[in-house]
Amino acid sequence: MVALAAALAFATTACQSGGADAGAEATPSAAAGGEGQITIPDDIKEQLKERGIDIDKWRGGAWKKWDQEDWLREAQDYINPIIAGLWNPDRMREAQDPDRGVDESDVSGDQGVTDPAPDPVDAQAVPPAYNANAPEAGKVFFDSPKGTMVCSATVVKDPANPGRSNLVWTAGHCVHAGKKGGWYRNLAFVPAYNNQGMDAARLKGAPKEQVTPYGVWWADWAQTSDQWIAQGGPTGGDGAPYDFAVLHVKPEQGGNGKSLEETVGSAVAVDFNAPAVPQVNAVKAIGYPAAPPYDGQKLYQCQDKPGRLSLSDSAPTMYRIGCTMTGGSSGGGWIAAGPDGKPALVSNTSIGPVESGWLAGPRLGKEAKTVFDGVSQKFAGR
Repeated sequence: MVALAAALAFATTACQSGGADAGAEATPSAAAGGEGQITIPDDIKEQLKERGIDIDKWRGGAWKKWDQEDWLREAQDYINPIIAGLWNPDRMREAQDPDRGVDESDVSGDQGVTDPAPDPVDAQAVPPAYNANAPEAGKVFFDSPKGTMVCSATVVKDPANPGRSNLVWTAGHCVHAGKKGGWYRNLAFVPAYNNQGMDAARLKGAPKEQVTPYGVWWADWAQTSDQWIAQGGPTGGDGAPYDFAVLHVKPEQGGNGKSLEETVGSAVAVDFNAPAVPQVNAVKAIGYPAAPPYDGQKLYQCQDKPGRLSLSDSAPTMYRIGCTMTGGSSGGGWIAAGPDGKPALVSNTSIGPVESGWLAGPRLGKEAKTVFDGVSQKFAGR
């Protein structure tokens, strides 16, 4: 979630417009170097080498180089080859929320249509087991120049693959660093993380099967808005109204032929008919808050009637609700009744105050639908 300096501080990271996958066509191959490794076609390997990327060296640790000239930025530069075993329970447990400061003055005035700030709503713990009470929720892990980071995310339906979706919705700032950076690395999704809601002490010795009951799913494609890439950054609220991203994922261990939706047993539809003035009585925000007083290990939720937040006269208004969740809940889905009365994703957590008290998320209009359709259509029938 994006943070307000002196008033806001939430996990943020960004995803780049347009997808890019050095291994989009790659498939898990035990013959290529062990279970969970991937085989990349020779022609793509050569193209990557021309850009200074050696996949073998990358997998061997070259991804840790964060010099600006080595930081892949453009859509066609995105690569995320599976590194089997990288996301072990200790590494996941120690991941931090990536916050970015936003000057309080950026959101303190009514720039057109801002509603009064909502009263804080205390976040409530989602009862375990999470796979029964919030089966679409999970955590996104990734590496940044500042270390191992974490956001929240949601399994969403894919109209191009009914009942077999491999799509995940999160915040744009959870996959790409924005206007002065590039793609974050080793991006992976863990559905129902810590399914039994164990505390940090018990998690420390828990087997991986308890921490990741449905395994680790690596993003072989990521896409976000052009606006986020052009405007997003480590400080300020610019780009937040377009702070959304869609991932296409594949299982680290090759899986059993089942999609992510089939594996977790559920997915939510995305509603792109977002009105400027919220017309729903209640929205539920779900995520894994990691900044104090939370530790990022348990799933929480808030429910409130949304209002409007305006950051710029030229950008769409955002939705805002009262909620005490903090950084780490960034990217988590906002769920409300869709046009058919069934639960639908209507936004995702983007920004919130340092001391907590409210969250804001983007309206999902034509820009969000363009991002979503780009990923869905790329993998249609696959």
